[in-house]
Amino acid sequence: MDLNLLRTFLAVYRSGSFTAAAPLLGLSQPTVTAQVRTLEQQLGRALFTRLPRGAEPTHLAHELAGRVAGPVDTLAAVAATATVHSGPPEPVYLAGPAELLCVRVMPALAPLVAGGVRLRVATGLTDPLLEQLRAGHHDLVISTRRPRGRALVAYPLMDEDYVLVAAPSWAARAGDDPCGAVAGLPLVTYAEDLPIARRYWRDVFGKRLTAEAAVTMPDLRGVVAAVTAGAGYSVLPRYLCAAELAAGALVPLHEPEEAPFNTVFLAQRPGAEVNPAVERVRDLLLREARTW
Repeated sequence: MDLNLLRTFLAVYRSGSFTAAAPLLGLSQPTVTAQVRTLEQQLGRALFTRLPRGAEPTHLAHELAGRVAGPVDTLAAVAATATVHSGPPEPVYLAGPAELLCVRVMPALAPLVAGGVRLRVATGLTDPLLEQLRAGHHDLVISTRRPRGRALVAYPLMDEDYVLVAAPSWAARAGDDPCGAVAGLPLVTYAEDLPIARRYWRDVFGKRLTAEAAVTMPDLRGVVAAVTAGAGYSVLPRYLCAAELAAGALVPLHEPEEAPFNTVFLAQRPGAEVNPAVERVRDLLLREARTW
């Protein structure tokens, strides 16, 4: 069985389509299709169900990927290591939420950059970033949920717990009933549908949040700045406002016995380990995140 056919099969399996696999392999889409058909003819069975958008792996494809992925990736890594590069090392393409990248990730990676690792960092929302990861645009993505499917490897990175906060001037009004006391206060939030605040109300108070946002800002660092300046109250990841809480610039309005939290994952593109710097970035983040 031709190793190139297996490599092409894995690229389609992992990216989810013949079109997405083509640039990963440096081939045209018709060539990718022809190589997969050749492999299917050799096996005597179909590997993919062709869909209007993408390709759905068959049961045989899942079995074959499980058998050949490790050896093919190992051979690719050996070939890459044996190649002599005259230029600088390949960059690591990393993406994730802007707030977490700026506050935690980039400071943690500074020693690697000083040691010669090159980074190309992008920000965005989880779902588009994971699709781009499957298509080969990134090596690593920090994801606010566990990626679905078998094509991506995901490591638990950190748990971000949420805290209901306001500036001291507003906090004095909350008293012993923060749920009721904030009813008339301005709510500062990430988006119009109040995703973090709604979850906090549901999990902590067992109630549906009926408030409307006074301010929306699609960057939680802006929400922290607005609430610290006295714009109102918000629900924020604790790591993002830890300095303000420690300084007294923000005050927790409520401290439940079990605060709501969300597990953040570090997802890796299959085959990304061909670049040794990817493993260095991944391992450092997993180690540093234990203290986040």
